[in-house]
Amino acid sequence: MSASAATVLPVTATASGASHSSTTGVGHDFVTWLRTVAPYIHAFRNKTFVIAFPGELVTEGRLESLVHDVALLQAMGMRIVLTYGSRPQVEEQLRLRKIEDRYSHGMRITDQPALECAKEAAGELRLDIEAAFSAGLPNTPMGNSRIRIISGNFVTARPVGIVDGIDFEHTGLVRKVEVESIAQALSGGSIVLVPPLGFSPTGDAFNLTLEDVAASLAVALDADKLIYLVSDQGVPRIQDADDNPVIEISEDQAERLLAKDALHEEAAFTLSHALRACRGGVERAHMVPFTRDGAVLIELFTHDGVGVMLVEETLEALRPATPDDVAAIVSLIEPLETDGTLVPRGRNAIERDIDRFTVIEHDGVIFGCAALYHYGQSTLGELACLMVRPDTREKGDGERLLKRIEHQARQSGLRALFVLTTRTTHWFLKRGFKPATVDELPEIRQKAYNWDRKSQVLIKTL
Repeated sequence: MSASAATVLPVTATASGASHSSTTGVGHDFVTWLRTVAPYIHAFRNKTFVIAFPGELVTEGRLESLVHDVALLQAMGMRIVLTYGSRPQVEEQLRLRKIEDRYSHGMRITDQPALECAKEAAGELRLDIEAAFSAGLPNTPMGNSRIRIISGNFVTARPVGIVDGIDFEHTGLVRKVEVESIAQALSGGSIVLVPPLGFSPTGDAFNLTLEDVAASLAVALDADKLIYLVSDQGVPRIQDADDNPVIEISEDQAERLLAKDALHEEAAFTLSHALRACRGGVERAHMVPFTRDGAVLIELFTHDGVGVMLVEETLEALRPATPDDVAAIVSLIEPLETDGTLVPRGRNAIERDIDRFTVIEHDGVIFGCAALYHYGQSTLGELACLMVRPDTREKGDGERLLKRIEHQARQSGLRALFVLTTRTTHWFLKRGFKPATVDELPEIRQKAYNWDRKSQVLIKTL
């Protein structure tokens, strides 16, 4: 095969029997997993994440697990800012003192006794969190770790005031975030912990909502991700036209959902603050159920995650490849070149032909690629190097790439596409390709055909 044309590898290559390695069992699973998450680790290194979790997570005994996961993120080079809620802890303090618990507009009405309860609850939680990060337990992600966690009065607040005739008293809103102090702590390798309390320049204390603190931190720090850990009811549960769960929504979609008033109250409250953060410049806001063990890791390091992600526009995009994508394309096809499924092309060939490639990208990570080759005046083009990552082969990425290449072919005046494949004939036959002969290929491709490989020729009329 000539360097200007690649063997086609469709989405079902592995399922059809291609083996990427002689390694089997647990070892193979580990290697596959590590290769899968490596692009995310690279993409997220030195990025700033604001992670917000409610007091319910602590009462349900999930703090230790979260701390281990956060420690792992920091070890991989991510800059972490944590903030926490204390609603159930405050409610418990109020019950013990036999004080009425009052809410309005999703916020606590904080009188002086309730403020004292909020201070006590926030202080106890802060100590519990700091203690958890100090426990370098053996045989855990915290083993042999030296994690510094810094907390302080990083938030200046103002009173909510009177809303619809209701005086919220000592309930406040974030006015200012001490960005320089937080950035300095992050640069020094510390995790920053921000309690749900704020202080005015005159020294008055205010009880703040977790959602407001998290969104304000993320906007002020220009965070790359804002992650809300919420109850199951706090995740916006919506379906697409085919009744499949939606895992990614745009800002415009979020606004429409909130306008319809169709979400659970908790989900709507969290989504409104996530939307404010994204409108303020935060790239991604995630709403993730804390009831799922390892939810933060699953959300960050898998294609579909476990929650709902809010973005400016849909993140899964088909787009023309650029020179910056060469390394990602090479990493996609190298395993198939190694096991003989693809004829080795080399990085130089991909760099030379990069303008022929289309990639499918999700959250900054390349998941698949395909290329379209033209041959002089021939109306028959070649679909080449169609490949998607193994962990997304059931998500339809191969189908989307195929449709995009077909569209490009029609736009450029081609009347048919051909592919050369040794192991995945069935996948293409199901999508309208028909068996053909080498004699039906453009003359230049007939001359470059590798008779030793005996690839099957398939053609589809557009």
